[in-house]
Amino acid sequence: MKKLSSLSLALIAAGLIGCESASNTQQLETAPGAPGDKPYWTYSDKTGIGTSYEAYQNGQYAKNAQTGEVSKVWFSIAKGMVTETMFGLIHQAQIRDMQFVVTGKGFTVTEQDDLDVSIDYLYKDEAGRPLSLAYKIISKDKQGRFTLEKHVFTDPDGQTLFVRAKVDTALDGVKAFVNVNPYVNNNGLNDSAKVTEKGLVAWEGDNYLTLQSQSGFANASVGFTGSSDNLAQLKTSHHLAQTYQSTGEQTGNVNWLAELGDVKGSATFDLALSFGDSQAKSFEQGSAALRKGYQQVLANYNGQGDVVGWEDYLASLKPMKRLANYTTDQGKLLNVSALVLKAQEDKTHAGALIASLSNPWGDTVAAEKGHTGYKAVWVRDFYQVAMAFLAMGDPDTALTSFEYLEKVQVTEKTPGNNGDTGWFLQKTHVDGELEWVGVQLDQTAMPIMLAWKLWKAGVLNDEKLVYWYKRMLKPAAEFLVEGGRAKILWNDTQITPPATQQERWEEQDGFSPSTTAAIIAGLVTASDIAKLAGDNEGVTRYLNTAKQYNAKVEALMYTTEGNLQGKDADGQYFFRIARDENPNSATKLGDNNGRAGLDKRQIIDGGFLELVRYGVRDADAPSIINTLPEYEDESLPENLRVKYSFTFAGDPNTYPGFRRYGNDGYGEDEVKGTNYAEGGQNTAGQRGRVWPFFTGEKGHYEIAAAAATKGLDEQTINHIKHTYVRGMEYFANEGLMLPEQVWDGVGVNPFGYELGKGTNSATPLAWTHAEYVKLVRSLADKHVWDHYPIINKSLN
Repeated sequence: MKKLSSLSLALIAAGLIGCESASNTQQLETAPGAPGDKPYWTYSDKTGIGTSYEAYQNGQYAKNAQTGEVSKVWFSIAKGMVTETMFGLIHQAQIRDMQFVVTGKGFTVTEQDDLDVSIDYLYKDEAGRPLSLAYKIISKDKQGRFTLEKHVFTDPDGQTLFVRAKVDTALDGVKAFVNVNPYVNNNGLNDSAKVTEKGLVAWEGDNYLTLQSQSGFANASVGFTGSSDNLAQLKTSHHLAQTYQSTGEQTGNVNWLAELGDVKGSATFDLALSFGDSQAKSFEQGSAALRKGYQQVLANYNGQGDVVGWEDYLASLKPMKRLANYTTDQGKLLNVSALVLKAQEDKTHAGALIASLSNPWGDTVAAEKGHTGYKAVWVRDFYQVAMAFLAMGDPDTALTSFEYLEKVQVTEKTPGNNGDTGWFLQKTHVDGELEWVGVQLDQTAMPIMLAWKLWKAGVLNDEKLVYWYKRMLKPAAEFLVEGGRAKILWNDTQITPPATQQERWEEQDGFSPSTTAAIIAGLVTASDIAKLAGDNEGVTRYLNTAKQYNAKVEALMYTTEGNLQGKDADGQYFFRIARDENPNSATKLGDNNGRAGLDKRQIIDGGFLELVRYGVRDADAPSIINTLPEYEDESLPENLRVKYSFTFAGDPNTYPGFRRYGNDGYGEDEVKGTNYAEGGQNTAGQRGRVWPFFTGEKGHYEIAAAAATKGLDEQTINHIKHTYVRGMEYFANEGLMLPEQVWDGVGVNPFGYELGKGTNSATPLAWTHAEYVKLVRSLADKHVWDHYPIINKSLN
């Protein structure tokens, strides 16, 4: 940038003059238009996420660990752009997006425009399996005027996102720009921004964000998004006609726009987006990364040479080579699943596993205040992921995550708690801050189940297990027996197990097959742990209660007078949930997600399969066998149907997918085509789509069914591998991210979703990646990974 004299700067500050730079750019001091446009989060269907690998030191992240300084930077990629980048705690977003802009004679193209985008991994093995979460994104102009290639990763030794942007063109007069929308401190308001000699700065309080370029900026401007960000002007005039040096005293939704330089045939620009609690510290982080340079930072991130990084983490997972033989893509998705699951752990609170590095339908969710979205802890999702770590050969993270759970159990010390203790909170921030406080009894059972599995795997020794039994597991087991009063924040409810305030979809109260399966599993394993601890009263109490609940499963949740109308419906099946104790009554479920509640017998889901997974029911139990036809009946009325069959290009076979349950409204509006709860209001046309992890759940049932009869011969293994494993692999997007929901072809589709590919709900979903890992491990072992053989033995 051209430097101005102190006199000129003073005059500009006084608003008396503007200044024309050598590039005919007028430099003005203060950007008008505060606070800018209303801020929203960004698109949630991520094609990539990333952070550095950090090693534990005694179960914690510390700079004296093998990997040195702990980098607490995460990023995501959507529609070819860098989106929500986090620093500090894993949910603390600092930008909405970073996009590059290319101008030339008569054109300006941004990354938000319609480019042909492809994504790949920068570091792979000879079989094409990704070895780190470093990405190569190629965006091609549809008119052939330029190609933009970006490489994205973080500095594992600092607090910086490193982005290399390379532009190739055959045209003259082409320039490259970068545009960033800071959301400092996890919101899109209250920010300030300025241009300095070192680069761009944005801040709120003591949270600072800076952007530097290895080659400097030819011009740079800050402004308020939508009013003085200069993007509209750039699109009109194809050059930066004016710049603003500061957003002044007013705060708001700020924006950075910087000219990177001319592109003469080809040009490469290395950028550092950095973080710190002061401007100086943030700039120093970026300067350090740029001094090391692209090759060194990337090599350290990958773990090439003597430095420990992602490649080393994958190499430490001993079962992975064997498990790759039970995939149909040579282990590509398996590798990515391992990387993604580890990447979605907080680095301040070791073991804190989040649900997804995304905000569902984020582009229509206001960002005026702090928001976690799915970047938070749900114990149920958490259990799935911890079990996947154990399955893929990472007992350290599985153990650390188990020990973390104490932070989210309700005790006398839980802020605002005036009720009973022992249960686990519905949803919390990674630091334990309360967010949602419904009681979900499966989430209270699963920590006990996880502890038992860790013990049997030799990860928790006897002494440690007894310690945790007295400290955390016994209070949980007591709540599963006695229930109690949940009285915290808005919640003031008496819980009487096995009825739960919320089942696994957090929407209905009553008796749920999936929740009850977990409760029984939790109590049987608690009884076994009590025996080790010498708690004879607990041994008897927990086992007897499990038997009582077990005896009521069909009596409460299995109808013999069902009224589903389909070609395979015979009136005998498990339904999703009951709010009364008569399985043949017409009691309605509650309204939710814009859908009116229906007769409980109309609503089926796959929750009954959890009874088999854990060992509460045999795979060939009559109630299970009788429910399968309804669950897989594709002739049911559209709103009540659960199963959908998918085909994919180049493959004549069909692959099964399943919705959460009939009458699900957690999804895009099938009539209007709007996002879920767009504008903050539910609509009657909202429709929950197919969730890929149910394909894994059904695959697990097929493993259990085969193991219980003829065993898993080669033919059965191949069938499961080429149906359920491959089906989940098809559901992954180009970046090998597995989504929460995929488009099922029902209703209008203004977003252009592809059949069988992710919608804008949440990608990647940790639960889906965990289910895939566990399915592959179950197939390789020829028995279900989440199975608890002690349950069947104890109940019969």
